[in-house]
Amino acid sequence: MKSKIGIIIGREFNERVRKKSFILTTLLTPLLIVGLMVAPMLIMSYSEGEEKRIVVIDDSGIIAPYLQSNDEVRFEPMSITVEDARKVFKEHFAVLHIGKDVVNNPAEVRMYTNESASIMLEENIATIIEKAIESERLKAHNIENLPQILASIKADVALQSFKNESSSGTEEIKSSSSAVATVIAYVLSFMLYMFLIIYGAMVMQSVIEEKNNRVLEVLVSSVRPFEMMLGKILGVALVAVLQIVIWIALIACVGFFVIPLLIPEDISSMLEMMRQGAAIEAGADIGLLQAIMTLTDVQYLGTIFASLLLFVVGGFLLYAALFAAVGSAVDNVQDAQQLQLPITMPIILSLLIMITVINDPTSKVAFWCSMIPFTSPIVMMARIPYEIPMWEIITSLVLLYATFIGAVWLASKIYRVGILIHGKKPTFKELYRWIRYKY
Repeated sequence: MKSKIGIIIGREFNERVRKKSFILTTLLTPLLIVGLMVAPMLIMSYSEGEEKRIVVIDDSGIIAPYLQSNDEVRFEPMSITVEDARKVFKEHFAVLHIGKDVVNNPAEVRMYTNESASIMLEENIATIIEKAIESERLKAHNIENLPQILASIKADVALQSFKNESSSGTEEIKSSSSAVATVIAYVLSFMLYMFLIIYGAMVMQSVIEEKNNRVLEVLVSSVRPFEMMLGKILGVALVAVLQIVIWIALIACVGFFVIPLLIPEDISSMLEMMRQGAAIEAGADIGLLQAIMTLTDVQYLGTIFASLLLFVVGGFLLYAALFAAVGSAVDNVQDAQQLQLPITMPIILSLLIMITVINDPTSKVAFWCSMIPFTSPIVMMARIPYEIPMWEIITSLVLLYATFIGAVWLASKIYRVGILIHGKKPTFKELYRWIRYKY
């Protein structure tokens, strides 16, 4: 049995690894992930629209000086009635009317637009007017040198976040970066999502092709259907593991060798001070320092990489078994769409839950969804960068792999019947009947 499964694993592994598509995706996927992270910033920086001209009618005579034009908006104060302005300045973006008693009644602000206004533009204008009203209200108290007093009491807090850890009876502190944890959580969750969908569909497609080519009918004479399915799943799983190992090696080289060489000496000295728990001088970029410390923390990255491998393998094995069962029950991809919906829904749901997890990685929703095997691969990988207790990770892995064993048993019962049936798309009721067959 072992030799037969080994032959199937080797065939599936070699067939995919030798393809040019495998080499391209292995090398280009890290660049694609970086591109997805950088793209929103580039889009925002290059997607600025035309300058919006806004006519300002300030009946109070107070707010207009606070409305400073910029590259996006040009404010044009005018002495004209609102009715006339709305008729005459049709080519302008909008007419902004500020009431006479706006300081006491901030609701006396109206904007008449000739085009659709974005919520960001409306909020920016509202914020400027709010600050102007607050400044005027402060002036009413007749406090001498008020601007200088406000400037002198202004404080910019640079919060340093540390993780409490106990080691050998002594208390140690370790700097942590929530920003880096959030980015890593996003990247890992999307990576798991893509792996489960892409490689699961790859197993299903492979089964459908072999079924249509009648290859399986020849193989079942010498290999049991269960052995065939297990070998196919493990072969594709090895391909996924190889890809991840290559990516981990590339990231590790960058984190351990490249980043330290790019760090200036003054930042290195501040990093050493942070490691010792000492206070950092004012003006230092605490967020940048904590990000560098996190990205060069061998133990932190090692935990993430090891967890990534385990959850990718466990999640893939679980879903690949289900995708293989679906592939064996149909003759083409179109017929498989209805049957695979219950399989893909938990994966999509996991990605939606991931957003909630990032906001609060210790919430009840985050905890239980990271324990449920069908959502745990993605949800748990979104929690691990926030350094959750190790017992939660171990418990989640045990449940995931135990469920995989049950899924393989369940899928094999569908697989051994479905691979020999052609020309008919089974219903869910028929699949249940196949599961109950005794052999």
